[in-house]
Amino acid sequence: MHIDHTFNVPLDHGRPDAGRIQLYAREIRAAGKADRDLPWLLFLGGGPGSEAPRLNGGEGWLNRALQEYRVLMLDQRGTGRSTPVDRRLLAQIRDPGAQANYLSHFRADAIVRDAEMIRRAIVGNRPWSVLGQSFGGLCATTYLSFAPHGLAEVFITGGLPGLGATPDQVYRALYPRVTINNAEHYDRFPDDVDQVRYIVRYLRDHRVILPSGRLLTVEAFQSLGNILGGTDGSLRLHQLLEDPFTGGTQPSDAFLLRIDRELASVAGGPLYYLLHEATYAQGAGATRWSAHRVRSEFPAFDAAAALDSDTPILFTGEMIYPWMFDTDPLLRPFRQAAHLIAERPSWPALYDIKRLHGNTVPSVAAIYHDDMYVDRELSLGTTEVIRGLKPWVTTEYQHDGLRISNGAVLERLLALMHEQS
Repeated sequence: MHIDHTFNVPLDHGRPDAGRIQLYAREIRAAGKADRDLPWLLFLGGGPGSEAPRLNGGEGWLNRALQEYRVLMLDQRGTGRSTPVDRRLLAQIRDPGAQANYLSHFRADAIVRDAEMIRRAIVGNRPWSVLGQSFGGLCATTYLSFAPHGLAEVFITGGLPGLGATPDQVYRALYPRVTINNAEHYDRFPDDVDQVRYIVRYLRDHRVILPSGRLLTVEAFQSLGNILGGTDGSLRLHQLLEDPFTGGTQPSDAFLLRIDRELASVAGGPLYYLLHEATYAQGAGATRWSAHRVRSEFPAFDAAAALDSDTPILFTGEMIYPWMFDTDPLLRPFRQAAHLIAERPSWPALYDIKRLHGNTVPSVAAIYHDDMYVDRELSLGTTEVIRGLKPWVTTEYQHDGLRISNGAVLERLLALMHEQS
């Protein structure tokens, strides 16, 4: 059973009269339990910038959750059916500075305040449970910091942040993990080493435009490595590389279409690219394209040098680079705003260390040992800060464990939670 909900909330919760946006959420109840007064579970998904998955109740973790909860799938502000951030919207805000200011209101702190308005509207004074996956786990940690009174319990999967880690520290931790994933891929598919070199050499010497109008540069091709952190990512990448020049000496249309689809599927919209580094930013200090700057500390990702030295060419991971706003026609209108966001001198805090030290909300977290997107050591450091949080460190699943485990990951976390009762 599905029930659609819409909510009108301030763009800036600190200035409630300075404009409103709409939020959309889908309530899902199990068949046969629609009349039962089950507790609420708010699902906060990945991103930033991705809408809630459109699930129907028979899929894996959701099917398990519906045994005990009514689930609310929130399209976080700026995504899906919530007032979206896209070119049409920003065309109404022509000044890049005003665009950057508008976009600054779409981080975890605003999402938590949205959630609190929604909770009061549909639950009243009762607290509810929250399940945060990936970026949703960062939001759940912010929730524990600033509105713990609204929480009955918290589940986090693949999204326990390093509380004090700067963007530079995050990427210094992640680049080595991406290097490992590359090595594992080439060990599994050794023929891909030469295949990738062939493709990169072609892209170095030719201008290739994808069907979407996106320019396929060497760096854009390397960014396909973002999929390597998923359970089937290595196989997907290998299949993509199998025969790019079928029937000739130029990349086939089929290959270019597949590349385009993979690059487009990285995230649901511009917010992913615009605010990705800002999700780690707190206090003084601009992000200044952190992933781009830190990359120079890892010369193994230099494709030109790899071509000259016959070493394997490495794919990059979940990193946002300034050139993306030059080569992608969907991102190009945001280019000036993106640079202003990267140079913003300070950001509000996302976590309250003192309050987390005194946490009383039952909390559990799945930490994936080999997670390519959220560094394990940073997550483990956070388990020492959040009072009472019970971690489960596992090598059995990758970052997408919640989705692909057919409910097993949530089942394990529920068991951990029940141990605290």
